Amino acid sequence: MGSSPDQSRDEKGLKEDMSSERGPRGRPKCSCRASGLRCALIVIVLWSGALVGVSATVQRPSNKLRVLFIGNSLTYANDLPAMIRALAESTGQKQLEYQTVALPDYGLEQHWKQGDARRSIAKGRWDVVVLQQGPSASAEGRAALLKYTRLFSEEIKRAGARPALYMVWPPQGRLKDFDRSSESHVLAARENGAKLLPVGDAWRAAWRRDPNLALYSTDGFHPSAAGSYLAALVVYEQLFGHPARPGLDTGALSKINLTPQQAETLQAAATEANAKSAVR
Repeated sequence: MGSSPDQSRDEKGLKEDMSSERGPRGRPKCSCRASGLRCALIVIVLWSGALVGVSATVQRPSNKLRVLFIGNSLTYANDLPAMIRALAESTGQKQLEYQTVALPDYGLEQHWKQGDARRSIAKGRWDVVVLQQGPSASAEGRAALLKYTRLFSEEIKRAGARPALYMVWPPQGRLKDFDRSSESHVLAARENGAKLLPVGDAWRAAWRRDPNLALYSTDGFHPSAAGSYLAALVVYEQLFGHPARPGLDTGALSKINLTPQQAETLQAAATEANAKSAVR
């Protein structure tokens, strides 16, 4: 599991001590013999300099993207966050710092009540917080997804981060639930201004290209290494704004056994799913 150390930014504002240079109404005054217009121009320049100094400090870019992952075994299987970080490293993007709060068989409701996820949101200075529940294809599952995505999104926005919703997939024995699972996640993301990570849709896009791709693991629900890699491609593109074009020899990617053709197929599927999610 990666870590996300709290690193405070050095914010130095430009301070002007003008306490000895104030007129009767608290306005800056000119002690020289220059004309009133010249003094006014001097004061404007001083205050403009102060504003420029503050603006430059606030807008200083960061070379790190901080992401918090909240979910269950569908997130930590094959160490999905580490795969995403490896993609960023292989393509020369910002350094990805992350923390994972993921427990087996936990939905967002359980995370909300247990409390660790909420405390991590409040303590960390995250850019994005990724929320992951189960398929949520049933009426009960959809209701829970909508409710707890809303509650978490309020906390995430209050902490200054952007919520993102990780759309998963149904069990292998319930492929007919793909449509409702997708609809549930689209609704929850739309209602809460969350970034949609359409991994379940990408799985179907991959199978349209190659029906023999083994995206499920042997238990028929958790992802295989290829399934997690496809999820990483989807999430990477949403976080960084463009498709990944990595080799499979970097860090967490080196254990994935794919042919070059299969890797291209998964990349195309991720890009298709992300493109379609943007117009929903």
